[in-house]
Amino acid sequence: MLITASTQLYTYCVSTGGPDLFVVCKNCGSEVSPYITECPYCGTRLRKRAPKLDRNGRITERISRRPLTPSLSRLRRGEIPGIRHDAHPYTTGLLVLLGVIGTLLWRTSFFNPFDLVVLGNPTGQWWRVFTGAFVYDNTGYAVISLLIIAIYGWLLERRHGPVLVVALVLIGGAGGLAVAGKLSAGMFMGGNGAALALLCAWAVPDLTLMLRKHDYDGDLLGTGVMAAVIALMPLAAPSASPLAAAVGVVAGLLVGFLLTRIHH
Repeated sequence: MLITASTQLYTYCVSTGGPDLFVVCKNCGSEVSPYITECPYCGTRLRKRAPKLDRNGRITERISRRPLTPSLSRLRRGEIPGIRHDAHPYTTGLLVLLGVIGTLLWRTSFFNPFDLVVLGNPTGQWWRVFTGAFVYDNTGYAVISLLIIAIYGWLLERRHGPVLVVALVLIGGAGGLAVAGKLSAGMFMGGNGAALALLCAWAVPDLTLMLRKHDYDGDLLGTGVMAAVIALMPLAAPSASPLAAAVGVVAGLLVGFLLTRIHH
């Protein structure tokens, strides 16, 4: 009977929002009445004043037993709960836009476009290696290079941020043109080195998983086709340097390997 009455009393308090049966003293751990201000066992002060009661004898103010959990920020437009919102690839879009502008400038007569590209050894005119990476004299060369930069730059920017994308474009694009101008004679321009640097850096994690007989999510077959097309571009566009392409491949593989090691 006593157990049944206690169970009924507890059920009533819980279901009707009645007063708590007891509170736990933080000092001695004893269960005491929720209506007192000091623990009768150790004298620790439990609250500053006695709780307020309503007409039915219920406590009108609840006693907090645990800290409030922080609330989540409001969802952005188009964001799904539990899934991180992807950043927009503004840096990649800017790099592609610069390539489009460079392609148009080559076909204008406002100034001499040869001042923007690498003509032999760029010693004394190092700014040419930076501007030359965004100038194209061949439409097919421009479309394929900018398409690869857009795809793999966007993927890398989502995964690692914009700084890595800019660094790879500078190493593969400007650095590749600098090496090409130093070691060979001719007119070189375009971003075949930058495109291969971004492509190889993205492909390294999936290549590592494939060699280890693990599953991977990327499309390595399509990536291989794009890599072959841009690597053979010097056959169709003489301004695309094979040395710049080689620098882009080496830079992309090294950066991708370092990122894989850091991630693991």
